[in-house]
Amino acid sequence: MAPMLSRLRPNDATEQVAARSRVPSAYNPLYNYRLGQNETKQYNQQFADIYFLRLAKLKKIVEKHAEAEWEDYELAGESARRVHRVLDVRQGQLCWIVGTVYMELPLKPNILEDISKEHWVAGPPPRPTYLNKEGQVQVMLEDESGRLRLAGPILTEKLLVTGVIVAVLGTETAGGDFEVLDLHIAELPPQPRRWRRDDEEQEEEGDMAVDRPPQNGRKVAIVSGLEISGTAADTLNISLLLEYLLGEALDTDDQDDSTNISRLIVAGNSISSDVIADVVGDDDIKKPASKKYGYDASAYNPTPTATLDSLMSELLPSIPVTIMVGEHDPANTSMPQQPIHPAMFPHSRAYSTTNLKDPETEEPSWFDSITNPWDGDIEGWRFMGNSGQPVDDVLKYISLGGEDGKSPEGRLEVMEALLRWRCGAPTAPDTLWCYPFQERDPFVIEECPHLFFIGNQPRFDTSVIEGADGQQVRLVTIPRFHETGQLVLIDIETLEPELVQFDIHHTHATNGVH
Repeated sequence: MAPMLSRLRPNDATEQVAARSRVPSAYNPLYNYRLGQNETKQYNQQFADIYFLRLAKLKKIVEKHAEAEWEDYELAGESARRVHRVLDVRQGQLCWIVGTVYMELPLKPNILEDISKEHWVAGPPPRPTYLNKEGQVQVMLEDESGRLRLAGPILTEKLLVTGVIVAVLGTETAGGDFEVLDLHIAELPPQPRRWRRDDEEQEEEGDMAVDRPPQNGRKVAIVSGLEISGTAADTLNISLLLEYLLGEALDTDDQDDSTNISRLIVAGNSISSDVIADVVGDDDIKKPASKKYGYDASAYNPTPTATLDSLMSELLPSIPVTIMVGEHDPANTSMPQQPIHPAMFPHSRAYSTTNLKDPETEEPSWFDSITNPWDGDIEGWRFMGNSGQPVDDVLKYISLGGEDGKSPEGRLEVMEALLRWRCGAPTAPDTLWCYPFQERDPFVIEECPHLFFIGNQPRFDTSVIEGADGQQVRLVTIPRFHETGQLVLIDIETLEPELVQFDIHHTHATNGVH
């Protein structure tokens, strides 16, 4: 039964206006990034296995593209031949080989240096870039047998970072470098047709296919970077957002628009990063001493999570919510980040699933706490997104993001590259923390999404990319709400994005289509 929204006219409190209903969208999440019971969260094994797993998964795909392109390639009368191992490359021989890119950068953090200094290692401070002013970069290709140093002007023209699987064509020089003449990546994976998963589940259950009429006007709302700190500074921002989503304090047309929002996705960083304070008395605030390891009760401030829970509990009777964990949220820091625990939502968890270990055994919940990254189907479209760490880390390898690493330029290019590399977090585990997986690489993208969103970005931006097999992907960057006051709406039928700007100075919400 759909929740009902009823409002009273301000000039006649006894007369009730026509009730408005909100129809939730069809929601079918995937659990590709959830760690199963057999996947222990331990660090007593090597990280190298994840690179070998990634290479084994994508090698045949990259080989297929390279072989089709270079089958008849000749240079100075010499035909290019396939070499199966890095160690089999011979000087002066025109050949091509598939491997994993590794980039040696001057400012890249080295965990071994930290371990040599002390037993317990604190989190390394974030760096805006791994490049120095001279731009010194060494690009290497590695496989199970060894490494090969790459050279050539094409390396500066192509977007490459550590962990990308590529095929390179060239020849080894007298200096031992492999001069790259051309390279290929995996390109976009196959894209499922709309409603495919839902139709397959109906066929398994013996049901007939459902005729689904177009849902014109229906939208999915995506917001990121709420950064709730529990202070009075949050009140106005959050109140405007809450009133807009619930259809309060708006005119009739805006209320009709708000009822068309069928689901809210919160794309990470719901809690502010600087909320640690120890309230000693009414007027005394003491900053706690630094604690490098373990839980410090004196530094814990429960107000932000309580405020977030209160916000969710106000929304949930009216609108289903999918909340993604982010870098600053109360969860593990290693990718893929696991969902925020229901204990953080004492009021909202009544709307969530009861089986935390195996949520696939139950129907998708009205309140879904999800992993980062995440993918799933909404109204038959494949959605995929993360809260921003993979894009932010890739930008530290290249100059597209500016020296401060906060420039909005290049973020759509990085999003497109992630899909064409078929890897959602290629720099993990080199510079992006993740678990040392032994049996699978969860970041390999096996199916192309219809919409790919990234949270906590400097500004809103969007584009559409296409693949060789007709794939079309809508890319959307979701701005930080705490800084911009912006919410993104996605049209369910067209996947066109719309920007909603909350003007705090004038205390009203205005729509702006970008």
